[in-house]
Amino acid sequence: MSRHVSHTRWHQLLDRLDALERAPNSDLLRGLLGSVVGLFEQGADRRDLRMAHLALRESRRALEVFAPYRHVPKIAIFGSARTQPDQPSYRMAEAFAREIVAHGFMVITGAGGGIMEAAQGGAGAKRSFGLNIELPFEQEANRYIAGDPKLLDFRFFFTRKLFFLMETRALALFPGGFGTLDEGFEALTLIQTGKATPMPIVLMESENSTYWEDWRDYICDHLLGRGLISEEDLRLLAIHHSVESGVGEVLRFFRVFHSAHRHKNGVTLWTWRPLDDTEIERLNDTFADMMNGRGIERLCIPNKPIMDTDAEVLSCIDVPMNHRHQGRLRQLIDEINRL
Repeated sequence: MSRHVSHTRWHQLLDRLDALERAPNSDLLRGLLGSVVGLFEQGADRRDLRMAHLALRESRRALEVFAPYRHVPKIAIFGSARTQPDQPSYRMAEAFAREIVAHGFMVITGAGGGIMEAAQGGAGAKRSFGLNIELPFEQEANRYIAGDPKLLDFRFFFTRKLFFLMETRALALFPGGFGTLDEGFEALTLIQTGKATPMPIVLMESENSTYWEDWRDYICDHLLGRGLISEEDLRLLAIHHSVESGVGEVLRFFRVFHSAHRHKNGVTLWTWRPLDDTEIERLNDTFADMMNGRGIERLCIPNKPIMDTDAEVLSCIDVPMNHRHQGRLRQLIDEINRL
């Protein structure tokens, strides 16, 4: 009986492999299978195989959960799990989430307490995702996302971080500890190095707080002051003391700009409306320092869907640039949004 079951399953596997050859993106599927075979051929031990298996399994689950919402813009909200409901940051996070979902966004948090709970309370479970991390000490999902099908549990921080940034169009950071700063620096590093899509990063704090000002002073004194970052890198983030200004920063970023795709020689930008010749000439003059010897070019790729959105995108331009100039790219996007 067991041989029959094994034989049947083997034939089912062969049938599936045959179907993969005819499937879309079969080259990538073959690559995935090749990586699995490679682990076997290199003699990976049980620990290594288990790590690869668990990482792929939780990634597959996350892709399945996010897939129906791929066309909806999302914002990741980070902050301390220790923030109490009577503290200004908690109330601000709740109000921020309520306001941003009113403009069509969904909210992603780490599913814990404090700022995460406040944000999901403001957004509501229907407009929320929770990316919980399994820790040595017990961490339960907050009451707003517990039991929701959009709650995901991750064993590994690296797969959790991947989905935070892969599925997010914007970040909002409220005062927090090591985890909040880690997420903030991770996002800044990936955007600065061109490994993540340009996005607004808003640092939120109450009117009387200096949490982020003190943090920025450290960055300016010890990183910028020693030449470890460029002054233009500071344009990748902005501090806000009110919900209205923070939400406004996010919305302005997508006023004309829609999305970006990096390539070897620069970046392709999609916009909600075509840019005319005068506007492109103005951008070429203002940002000539970041170009690779030639100017911005308009591309004839109308209505091309980007990031699986159903929206109609009207225009596409190609920006030749050195990928070291990510702060300048952010300034260029801001200028496009002011046109």
